[in-house]
Amino acid sequence: MDGQPTAEVIEQIRDIPIYRESLARGYFPVLDKPEIARGFPENWMTPRLSAALAAGEAEFVLSTGTHHTRMQIIRPPYFLLHSYYQLWREHPDIAETWESGCRRVSLTTVLATEHVARVNAARSGVPPAPVPGVEDRRLDDRTCYLNLRLDPALWERDEVVRMLTEIQDAGQAHPRGWYHLDCSGYHLAHLVRKAGEEGLWDGFPSPASIIHAYEYTPVNVRRYLRRHFPCPVIDLFGSTELGYLYFSDRRGRYRPHLDRMSVELHPVAPGSTIYELIVTSVRNPYMPLIRYRSGDCVRTTDGTPDPEKIAQFCGRYKELLSTPHGPVAQGDLDRCISEESPHVFVYQLRLTGNSTARLAYTTFSGEPADADQASALQQRISELTGRRCELEHRTHIPIGQSGKYAWLARDDA
Repeated sequence: MDGQPTAEVIEQIRDIPIYRESLARGYFPVLDKPEIARGFPENWMTPRLSAALAAGEAEFVLSTGTHHTRMQIIRPPYFLLHSYYQLWREHPDIAETWESGCRRVSLTTVLATEHVARVNAARSGVPPAPVPGVEDRRLDDRTCYLNLRLDPALWERDEVVRMLTEIQDAGQAHPRGWYHLDCSGYHLAHLVRKAGEEGLWDGFPSPASIIHAYEYTPVNVRRYLRRHFPCPVIDLFGSTELGYLYFSDRRGRYRPHLDRMSVELHPVAPGSTIYELIVTSVRNPYMPLIRYRSGDCVRTTDGTPDPEKIAQFCGRYKELLSTPHGPVAQGDLDRCISEESPHVFVYQLRLTGNSTARLAYTTFSGEPADADQASALQQRISELTGRRCELEHRTHIPIGQSGKYAWLARDDA
């Protein structure tokens, strides 16, 4: 039966309460987030899990919500980090930087930095510092978090100097000056812009490898990073509850990393070639997920539901835009923008009525798109969405409270 767990997987979940009914029926339906939360954590509790929690071998954490409800889960400590390290260690383009022992600096949401500082404070028994120092932000002997502000567009010169100094220190700790840069693509692009504007670019040592892994990275942002850094720029796709599932090579082609996992692709609507991910995973031994709807959407190279042919992770299911032509994902809007203007940086499409929309956008240079590009972009977005679209150039689009950007908004939201 398509998508049903193997006998080997069933043996690993046989005593978990949430799966008892499915085991009795011999059929596992798609598992949604609300079902996971219903009765949590008793619906997952087994003698093995109870013992693991008592011994500190399992912990409660929250998923990293962007614009959706955060979900409480149970996993081994450093579950996502170990998944990241495994991919870094095995990646054909950047394994050398792992093997060389270079340090990792992480430039991402301030929520991640604050989490590391809180964990370190709890471990030491000392209250968190109002402004966590570099040692407070060190996750392990290899990784340090940089960002101390919610909105990277508002970084000031002294913050940029501090982050560049910490990056320099990471490189100087390696005999060849290497360091690995882990980031949200948006955050790194902001740092590149700020360093240039402040005359500090010469103090930004080039990393040996880059991974962006925290949110959708637009095509224009990837191009911008590749123009400024000659090293491999790799995308990882994953989640707090699953770990990492796919990685790109340096040319942007995705490959599966389905260790103790399998994936189904289900169309988001009849006839659509946007697919949502349905994942079966026993990688997390304390909360194995069977036919779990992750909420992520993809497109494939040939439009078929083949998990081996994923070409793009194109956004979230809950953020799909309904149009007369069918659902539209963030990646579809991003394609239109990148094909018409490589200068657009941050953007947000706001629905302003039943048949109208407005695209607010910033550019890497700070100048608006030229008239021809703006006209072409306006027409493409109107055709894509089935709405009359206007463009609005801005110098700043605020980041969301999650530390991530929302690509779609409504006037009544």
